[in-house]
Amino acid sequence: MSTTDKVVLVTGASSGIGKATAEYLAGRGYRVFAGARKPEAVTGLRGGELIALDVTDDASVSAAVAHILATAGRLDVLVNNAGSSIMGAVEETSVAQAQALLDTNVLGVLRMSQAVLPGMRRQHWGRIINVSSVVGFLPSPFMGVYAASKHAVEGLSESMDHEVRGFGVRVVVVEPGFTKTNIDQAAPRAENPIGEYAEQRERVISYIGTHVAQGPPPEVVAKSIAAAIDVKGFRRLPVGSQAALFSRLRKWMPVGMVDGALRKSLHLDR
Repeated sequence: MSTTDKVVLVTGASSGIGKATAEYLAGRGYRVFAGARKPEAVTGLRGGELIALDVTDDASVSAAVAHILATAGRLDVLVNNAGSSIMGAVEETSVAQAQALLDTNVLGVLRMSQAVLPGMRRQHWGRIINVSSVVGFLPSPFMGVYAASKHAVEGLSESMDHEVRGFGVRVVVVEPGFTKTNIDQAAPRAENPIGEYAEQRERVISYIGTHVAQGPPPEVVAKSIAAAIDVKGFRRLPVGSQAALFSRLRKWMPVGMVDGALRKSLHLDR
């Protein structure tokens, strides 16, 4: 199948990685549908067709996929990019906050995958690309629920790939490191702040903010997502040299060394 024959749906395409991916793939000849909760508020999208899509809403998911199939006749690639974050200690995070985040980051991937798989199975070809993070394989103090969601996405992705590969469908995980988007700046704080955590929490949040501001633009991740479409089997694809280094260190360094290096880099108390 040539690039121009492939139909792609990108979730969370109103800004950041999602918007950059929709634009990059459209520029490469794919037919792209860019999903956004409020498409009327999205400005300046260069390429692709904006559609209403809330990954936390079953009816919205079903309607979006039905619209694509009715309009384009097929759906070949799903990019599960929609996500949110929370800044704060696990103890400070309310259960309601955690539920909302997991509903987007994990159950959103589940809803979308379940919606597109029947069509992919019928056509005997498909790619589901799940946007994870380096915190899908590393701990992330003061972003613990977010890290938990990305660990869940990694496990879900690899398990699903085993289930669907017999139908010509493969799953790929893309793992960006620090990327210059507004996901962390826009992230809500944990609802129940505790004074004992304050000093370390603020140090870590400042560290994250500095490195996000210095990170590569989302177009770098978009290029890795485009490459993932042509990957033949299950892969975890770290984005950028820093993420690739983190991945290698996690696999080969002793646990104690990884633990110590993480605490030192985040300026956590020993």
